[in-house]
Amino acid sequence: MNIAVIFAGGVGRRMHSKDRPKQFLNMYNKPIIIHTIDQFERHPLIDAIVVVCVEGWMAYLMELLDQYRIKKVKQVVPGGETGQLSIYNGLKAAENVAGQQESIVLIHDGVRPLINEKLITDNIETVKKYGSAITTAKVKETILVVEESESTIDYIPSRNNSRVAKAPQSFWLKDILNAHEKALSEGEKDFIDSCTMMQYYGYKLHLIDGPNQNIKITTPEDFFMARTILEIKENDQLYGLDD
Repeated sequence: MNIAVIFAGGVGRRMHSKDRPKQFLNMYNKPIIIHTIDQFERHPLIDAIVVVCVEGWMAYLMELLDQYRIKKVKQVVPGGETGQLSIYNGLKAAENVAGQQESIVLIHDGVRPLINEKLITDNIETVKKYGSAITTAKVKETILVVEESESTIDYIPSRNNSRVAKAPQSFWLKDILNAHEKALSEGEKDFIDSCTMMQYYGYKLHLIDGPNQNIKITTPEDFFMARTILEIKENDQLYGLDD
């Protein structure tokens, strides 16, 4: 079974939106979260979707799922105290959905709508082959590792050996749940993302490069960039955008 766990538990303070979390902002005629969910809804290999939502907005999300005729969402669960705990809530819901079936989970950001069918397929096939799939992007500019307290450069890693971690981040459900349980037993609640946790607990991670437009909508600049890309895709003005 292939289950998407979509994290929409943040409130988006950096977006400076006036009246709603960023995942519920309208972009090109529908909310960002629906753009994201729809990518998994339409994918033939995705069997079920779990959404982790800001607790006060769960009822509104359910209305949206009905309005846009989303059928694969099997559970909507509240977020936790931290991002790590929110993902854990989603994984436990996925475990409930999966029952006894061996399952792959694709952990994805609700505000990362510009994925495509190929990337979802590549994640699933890579987990089957290697046990994990961490979506990345090649670094286009020079990265500086700095000594922040002194505002100096510590070292400059090679671009050839540098990647930006993105999403989905995908695993066998039993493996990622095992890592979460270990973290909780040790009092760890603030791992920045799933690949960081899995690396910490000794799992070997396999990387796959995704499309460059797979951005996370965090700031107003991201919003306008994503809206422009969606408009171009809709108007079919850029041949091969998903290649």
